[in-house]
Amino acid sequence: MKLRYAIIIASMLIGAGASAQNKIAGTPPMGWNSYNCFGSAVHEDEVKANTDYMAEKLKPFGWEYIVVDFLWSYDNPPGSNIGNPFQMRLGDGSYVPWLTMDKWGRLMPQPNKFPSALDGKGFKSLSDYVHGKGLKFGIHVMRGIPRQAVWSKSPVKGTNGITADMVADTNSKCPWMNHMYGLNMSKAGAQEYLNSILEMYASWGVDFIKVDDLSRPYSNAEVEGYQKAIQNSGRPMVLSLSPGETPVAQAAHATKYANMWRMADDFWDNWKEILHMFDYAKSWEGIGGPGHWPDADMIQIGKLSKRGPVGNERYSRFTEDEQYTHMTFWSIYRSPLMIGGNLPENRELELKLFTNAEVLGANQNGENPKQLYKKDGAMVWYSHVQGSKDLYVALFNIGDANKSMTVDLAAIGFKGKVKVRDLWKKQDLGLFKKAYQQNVNLHGATLLRVTPIK
Repeated sequence: MKLRYAIIIASMLIGAGASAQNKIAGTPPMGWNSYNCFGSAVHEDEVKANTDYMAEKLKPFGWEYIVVDFLWSYDNPPGSNIGNPFQMRLGDGSYVPWLTMDKWGRLMPQPNKFPSALDGKGFKSLSDYVHGKGLKFGIHVMRGIPRQAVWSKSPVKGTNGITADMVADTNSKCPWMNHMYGLNMSKAGAQEYLNSILEMYASWGVDFIKVDDLSRPYSNAEVEGYQKAIQNSGRPMVLSLSPGETPVAQAAHATKYANMWRMADDFWDNWKEILHMFDYAKSWEGIGGPGHWPDADMIQIGKLSKRGPVGNERYSRFTEDEQYTHMTFWSIYRSPLMIGGNLPENRELELKLFTNAEVLGANQNGENPKQLYKKDGAMVWYSHVQGSKDLYVALFNIGDANKSMTVDLAAIGFKGKVKVRDLWKKQDLGLFKKAYQQNVNLHGATLLRVTPIK
């Protein structure tokens, strides 16, 4: 009952236009994130190369965000693929490795990786480069306040005598990267610390902030704190919560305060993880809407893991059919679309998957995606096409052999003849009545647009 109540409340908020942050991310954000191809070790020139590629080849199709993922304040040793180096303490209590940080306890880009950040300039120059290409700029941050700021008792900007050690919750720790403490949001100065970092990000021109270690466990007070700090900064920013599994019981809260939130832990190029994602998505069915999107995580297509963090450098391990399933489901479900592969190394296949305007239309223009059925190794989802009586319909063969799949047209609301178009093939398939049937490859998918004939 609690779960159902949370879904009902969240749905009411969606219908009401929950709050101010819903004015941004009106459709699922589309972009690129550095994590899956570069781990913690992306360099400024590589971010610019991906920016150039997106501006030239993907921007016309709606792709717009360039996001620098985690540990941009850490100086990776040359050739190292270690993505989450634990800090150790020296005899005087100080930390190594020491992250790049200003006098206010705010982490800064590491100049060896981001040369334009030298002398405290931050990400302003890189952000200007991205904006100059007509795109938007985003960063990843870890929840809370640096432990090294707590040790050094860094003053909190905007307060009178409050220091980092006075606002940290030293019992609140990330289990997989020990650089940060959580913030005790009931303490004077905690909100001011968040305000100070978001004011800095706003001065850099940040459009998107991904906050890690915030959804599992879910920290209501800190989620609210980040949104308040964004509003205080005066610059619109997408607020993305990571990682999952975000509790569905927090649907109403996430809908109100965040623009996107991870449904699951890190997703990689493994078929079993796609199958699991289908289940996560079903549990969040009916929650997504303008300004707030359940997030199926990044798109594992293209050149991955050039410097870690999972496995050797490779193109996606998904088969071609599985890649079509991947893009089809993320599109019909209206998940945010964040490409994880290194864009300049895209081949013809990757470019084809990322530049089909009709398929991307299901992601950007669909409404109320629902699962029709999932049984006997087959699954069908559908959604409404905004401004028409048409439907997007996606067929997924999730069994262990090629399969003939059938959609009962009456089950999705059609009474007479319909016209069916294959969006991947960009071909009209003809007129149908009562049912539509198609053979679908093993682990493959088809995305259709179905139009009623008057």
